[in-house]
Formats: sequence, structure tokens, C-alpha cells
Amino acid sequence: MAAKPPRLPQLRTRLLVWILAALVIVWASFVYWAYQTGIEEADELTDGHLAGVAALVLNIPYSAQIPAGLPTERVALPGLHAHDYQQSMSLQVWSAEGDLVLNVGTAPRLHFADGRSGFFDAQLGPKHEVWRTFTQWNTEHTRKVAVLVNLQERDDLADDIAGQMILPGLWLLPVVTLVLGFTIRAGLKPLTQLSRDVEQLEPEQGQRLSTGHNWQEFRAVTLAFNSLLDRNDEAMERERKLANQIAHELRTPLTSISLHAQSLQGGLDPAQQALAVQRLHADALRAGHVLNQILALARSSRVGLTQQAAPVDLAQLARTVGAEYAQAAWQRGGSVAVEMPEQLWVSGHAVLLEVALRNLVENALRHTPEGTQIEMQGGSEGGRCWLQVCDDGGRLKEQAAPEPVDSLQLGHQIVDRIMALHGGRFDCPAALAPYTTCYRLGMPLAQMA
Repeated sequence: MAAKPPRLPQLRTRLLVWILAALVIVWASFVYWAYQTGIEEADELTDGHLAGVAALVLNIPYSAQIPAGLPTERVALPGLHAHDYQQSMSLQVWSAEGDLVLNVGTAPRLHFADGRSGFFDAQLGPKHEVWRTFTQWNTEHTRKVAVLVNLQERDDLADDIAGQMILPGLWLLPVVTLVLGFTIRAGLKPLTQLSRDVEQLEPEQGQRLSTGHNWQEFRAVTLAFNSLLDRNDEAMERERKLANQIAHELRTPLTSISLHAQSLQGGLDPAQQALAVQRLHADALRAGHVLNQILALARSSRVGLTQQAAPVDLAQLARTVGAEYAQAAWQRGGSVAVEMPEQLWVSGHAVLLEVALRNLVENALRHTPEGTQIEMQGGSEGGRCWLQVCDDGGRLKEQAAPEPVDSLQLGHQIVDRIMALHGGRFDCPAALAPYTTCYRLGMPLAQMA
């Protein structure tokens, strides 16, 4: 039983964590500011009440019937909370001579000699409690009013108001987390579906990614994936055809070798035996040539994957290859000429380009009659270079038919693959007289300093 693949982290979880982290930072900042704003506004509200009460009292007509200095306790009212400032708000009124004419509330007596006016904090009584105080004279300067509230109760009120302000924020975070989780899940649903489709895809059955992923972000991914599968199918088809062709190319010489080997065991006369040995030799060379082509094909794939491209002078490479095959062409009554510029630089793999060039020259030698003239030509235009191998074997075919040898297709497929690795093209343009056949390699020129 196959082991289950390890569970990988989900993009949805990562996205949710990052968004929540940013949200918590912003949320904490706003909660802190809301709390500080609540305290500040509560303090201003309490100070405003003190000033408002003082203004009202200053406008109340004074009556001499009120006993001077008599404290008046406020009656406790039901429904008031411990932090409500009405519990501790006190009122003290003095005459111009400093006599306390009214004392309402539980605040200790404020010293008349304390000439401060407006808002200030005062420590009063034996317990030295701090009271928030507001004092003011009337316009005639005949009456002084002080309104006091316990500072601790004022702070409790501020904390309560601030807490009430941030309470919705405390409930907001888990609600936003849930809503955000569902939103991200719904938003990433197309990505989840795409991942599921890729996982369930079976390319060997010709399946492709559905075009139902109609999202701009997925369009390039879907097209690239399907294009990759199409290219893979094309490559597999080429490999299959190549394998069949290799098998065909090898089957003929190997069968011939087997038949001639059996005939040699049957006691042939000397002439037939010599002919059978000659055919064995030719078929062995033919099989060896096919194997060399297969090795060149394998080398092209390996070099393209393992080595970096480097500057290559095609002109010098053509001169070297031409010099090596000049002897073989002369023995057949022909020649190999090279018509090249002084330099022709490209970026590629020298080994593969030499294999391609040798293939074309060898094909021209193997598939043309004796006396064929071969020429390698090259040039450049528009940022690209070309190198072609031409021969005039077509005009000699009626005079002398060549021996049956292997097909051109295997060598041409090797050249075509090498050109594909170099971003170039392999084609067969029309030959100019006196030549009858041309095979051309086209590649981008190298950017040389």
C-alpha cells in the first residue's frame, strides 16, 4: 500500500494568518486610541458638569434664611451606580468676607484662603483624598462658588465610559475573524478547484486543464500548463516515431548480416563467398552508422541539459570539418569546398554544432553518386546567420545510382533537434546552380563585444 504524501501547509491558512496578524495590530491600535479618547472625553464631561453647576449656583438669588455653614447632605437616589459622579458632587458657597454660606455634599471643606480659581485638584480632609475642584466668583465679586467631585470616582467614570467604547471592538475581532475566514475560503475557491483539477489530471489519456477557470490570474497558468502537456505529447510522439525509425534502420542491416552469415555456412563458391563477405562488411558499416547516429542523438540531449552555451565560430568549425572530409570526397572523385566569411560567431554548444555539420556532410557523401561536388556556404543578415551544405549529386544520379544505404531521416532529425536547442531552424532551401540540393542551418548571431 502506497504511503500517503505528507500534509503540506495550505495557502489559505497562511493568507488568513497574515491578514489576521495585520488586523490584530490595527485593531489593538484603534482599541488603545478609543480607550484614551474615552478617558479624555469623560474627564472633559465631568469638568463641564462642574463648571455648569457653578454657573447655575452663581445665578441663584442668595437668601439670608439659609443658615451659614450648614452642611446639606444629598439624599441617596436609587439606581445610581458606584461610579456615577452625582454621588460625590459637592457644592460650597462663600460670601465676600469668607463666610461659608452653603455646603452641600460630602466633600471636606475647602479653605477660602486658597485663592485658586478654575479647575484644579485639591487634597482635602484627614484622609487627604483628592478632589477635582472648580471655583468661580460672581461678576460682583460678592459670592464665591466651589463645585467638587471625588477624583477617584471621576476616574472610575472615565474608565467605565472608555470600556463601553471599546466593548464593541472586543466583540468585533472574533466576528471579523470568522467572516474573514469564510471570505478567504470563498475567494480562494477557484484556486482550490484549479489545484484539485491539476491533481486529478491524467495527461496520458489526453486530458487538459479545463477552460472553466475563467480568471485573469489563472489564464497564463492554464495556457502554459496545457501548452506544456501538448509539447510533451509532441515530444513523446517524436520519440515514438524515432524509435520506430531506428528499429527499421537497424532491422534491415541486421537481417542482411544474419542471412549472409547463414549463407557463408552453406559452402558457397569463392565468387559468391567474396560477395557475401562484402555485403556483410557493408551491412556492418551501415549498422554502425545507425548506432553512431543514435549516440549523437543521445549526446545532443545530454549536452543541452548539462552544459552552458558558449561563443562558437561557425566559420572556423566549417573549415575544420571540410578539411577532415576532403580526403573521403577525393577518394570518390569529388571535392569539399568551403565558402565562408572570416568569422561567424554564434552562442551554442560546439560539440553539437559539429555533430550537425558532420551529419550534413556525411549525408552528402553517402547519398550522392561518385564525383559529387560539395560546398559549405555561410553568411549573416538581420542579426541571424546561416550555414548550408550544398551538392550537385542530383545531376549525376542518372549516370550512376548509389548503393542502397540508410535513410536520411534519422540524420535530419538529429540536426533538427540540435537546431531546436540553439533556437534555430533546419530547412531545405532551393539550391542555386550548379548545385541541386541544399540543407541550411539558421541561428541567431552572438552578441560579441
